Amino acid sequence: MSKYKKLFVGLGNPGQKYAHTHHNIGRMVVDKWAETAKVEWKAEHGIYWVAEIRHRGELVLLCKPDTYMNNSGEAVKKIMAKHQIGVSDVIAVVDEYNFDIGKIHLKFGGSDGGHNGIASIIAHLNDDGFGRLRCGIGKNFKPGEMIDYVLSEFKSEDQEMVDKMIDKAMM
Repeated sequence: MSKYKKLFVGLGNPGQKYAHTHHNIGRMVVDKWAETAKVEWKAEHGIYWVAEIRHRGELVLLCKPDTYMNNSGEAVKKIMAKHQIGVSDVIAVVDEYNFDIGKIHLKFGGSDGGHNGIASIIAHLNDDGFGRLRCGIGKNFKPGEMIDYVLSEFKSEDQEMVDKMIDKAMM
């Protein structure tokens, strides 16, 4: 049994190049959470970072895979095994282009919805019962431009809404 009530995994891509992109909203959420709690990130297994916080009186583990989005499942599987965390206690924080910027939604189980990070986690765990905290990034792109859009940074006029969404996701 794990000492952690939940594991929040902020999905995204590592490196400064991707730090403020739409696709990295999951990492932005857990980074802000760790910053707010004044805790340091610690490297584990060379493929993810962890930070331990108290949330609503419970011990919670934050994680940032140091893999690219499409390989997130490798890190999630390792951290779950190391810390004895069950599938139902995992919540992946991800970008969702089908939601307007600012909207968030928590859902457990189901398909990957076309999200490569979620697909990787499902494939590595052979289980889809974990949570997805989907954070809206908007769908401001034309057909064939999705990759460029998700790998681009938020517009300055959207930053206030993004900041509010990150704060809301931490509740």
